Amino acid sequence: MAAAAAEAVSRRLGVVLRELSGAWYGRHMAAAERAIRTRLPLVDIVLEVRDARVPASSAFEPLRRRGPLEPDARRVVVLNKADLADPSETEKWMAYMKKQRKSPCITVNSHNRESIKELLNVVQSRIRAIKHGESDRTGTVLLVGIPNVGKSAIVNAMHQIGRIAAAEKGKLKHAIVSSHPGETRDISGYKEQSRDPC
Repeated sequence: MAAAAAEAVSRRLGVVLRELSGAWYGRHMAAAERAIRTRLPLVDIVLEVRDARVPASSAFEPLRRRGPLEPDARRVVVLNKADLADPSETEKWMAYMKKQRKSPCITVNSHNRESIKELLNVVQSRIRAIKHGESDRTGTVLLVGIPNVGKSAIVNAMHQIGRIAAAEKGKLKHAIVSSHPGETRDISGYKEQSRDPC
């Protein structure tokens, strides 16, 4: 019950802060939100990246406004920056989210290789379950979240691991990483592995 009350207060605080500082929600974010909504039906998995220190107020509201993903099993909540959060509070949030949303929730440190490998394993197992033996079809993942939760850092870490696993040579396409909100202003595609992950 306390977690639910804390989530409600945290969510309301996030909404108020967003209303007061509408400057960071620019036209590029409105356009990205529309683009994400059109792509949702086309992807297998949605990774919703949140900040583990403030999991309720860092939720990606467009997913909530649209309604729950159908089926909710397509969503994986990723609590990034777990190394900076209080471990006991993070465990409480994970238990709450798993119970309420019935979707996987995983903690990640985007700068820790083992943590990213664990995330990749979760994604691959979810894609295997969704594909139901359709080995000729490529699994697709959409990574969403508010600014500064670490989406680009996760993409770059996943890309580096995928590149090494596939033993590919050549120039990497990296996502821009910045401490300033709104640095990544478009939807980009990144190839994580050249072989079938399933």
